[in-house]
Amino acid sequence: MRFIADLHIHSQYSRATSPDMSVENLWKWSQLKGIDVIGTGDFTHPKWFLELKDKLEVISNNLFKLKDKYSKHSIPESCRSEVFFMLTTEISCIYSKNGRVRKIHNLVFIPDFNVASKINAALSKIGNLSADGRPILGLDAKKLLKIIRDISDEAMLVPAHAWTPHFSIFGSSSGFDSFEECFEELTPYVYSIETGLSSDPPMNWRLSHLDHITLISNSDAHSPAKLGREATIFDTDISYMAIINAIKNKRGFLGTIEFFPQEGKYHYDGHRTCGIRLSPKETIKHNYLCPVCGKKVTIGVMHRVEKLADRGDGFKLEGAPPYYSVIPLPEIIAEILKVGVNSKAVENEYFKLIEKLGNEFKILIDASVADIGSAGSPILSKAISRMRAGNVHIEPGFDGEYGKITIFEKTEKTDMRNQGKLF
Repeated sequence: MRFIADLHIHSQYSRATSPDMSVENLWKWSQLKGIDVIGTGDFTHPKWFLELKDKLEVISNNLFKLKDKYSKHSIPESCRSEVFFMLTTEISCIYSKNGRVRKIHNLVFIPDFNVASKINAALSKIGNLSADGRPILGLDAKKLLKIIRDISDEAMLVPAHAWTPHFSIFGSSSGFDSFEECFEELTPYVYSIETGLSSDPPMNWRLSHLDHITLISNSDAHSPAKLGREATIFDTDISYMAIINAIKNKRGFLGTIEFFPQEGKYHYDGHRTCGIRLSPKETIKHNYLCPVCGKKVTIGVMHRVEKLADRGDGFKLEGAPPYYSVIPLPEIIAEILKVGVNSKAVENEYFKLIEKLGNEFKILIDASVADIGSAGSPILSKAISRMRAGNVHIEPGFDGEYGKITIFEKTEKTDMRNQGKLF
């Protein structure tokens, strides 16, 4: 069965996260987005762990469902579907290795509450799990992997947003140049990486030592509306072990839904304070220094990929699963209406669209352009068509600033404004 999973999210107990990130809202927004399996996030946090145990019920496939008494949100008929939860968390490992400080974020996937309790007990001896939904531990990532595997051989560790400069396995500021440098003899137990918002599969194909690695994508959402901005597509039974095995052996793994990587906030190099965005070649030309203030620039994902790659730009990995580069539907609506993405006008049009056409992924990926047009939105049908073809305008993100991906030229935007409403 084909289904979509988003396995990296955060609860309301994580730093800089919306208080709306409740179990009930994860259930609601998963349906609006078209997500079939959603990660719980943050199972290491004591309060969130208790809430998960209270509100979720285990089913036979080692996934979970929201108990009926909590399923009170109204969902448009066009979006209603069954939502399964999978126990997941993200752990920040900050430690010294080989003479450098390392800051590595790792995702952990587990099958049940019993395993979660054992992992929480082990990690609580190392750091304070109550301080943050994503705990910060003075723990070697290799030792974290060993702790998890010693507790359950069904558990999985996946390096999170693998290229982010400051907190990832390959990050320019505090990462490593290879899996072996990080995980040593335990490297064979690392089956996957999360590409992160600032990279996509073609960028990762340029490194031959990643050929056997499964490239997954997730939203890393800190608010409900951000769910599914990236996600992973499977074609297996909907069960914990089926998902884990598909990640391990790529059978039943259908690919990913991606940001345009230039929209990620660390795609290019730069210095946010001075508003300086640099391509890798420009950074080298300026000797890695900001041309305005002379301070070191933040080295972005594209530069780091260039440094570690052993294949040229544009290399296509034979037999690699497909991927779909999308722009979140609210961003498309905001561009058409020429208003802020968080405005009430965008919210109103968003719900009109999903009520007419189905969930967000259906609109972005599956619905025919003709159906979108016949639903009363020819402007949106043109936008979706261009997005699917990759016919977009790009200003790459840099040093913590999101990039800008737009679909229409300025003259077209003026014409659209004169046409009035989206429908």
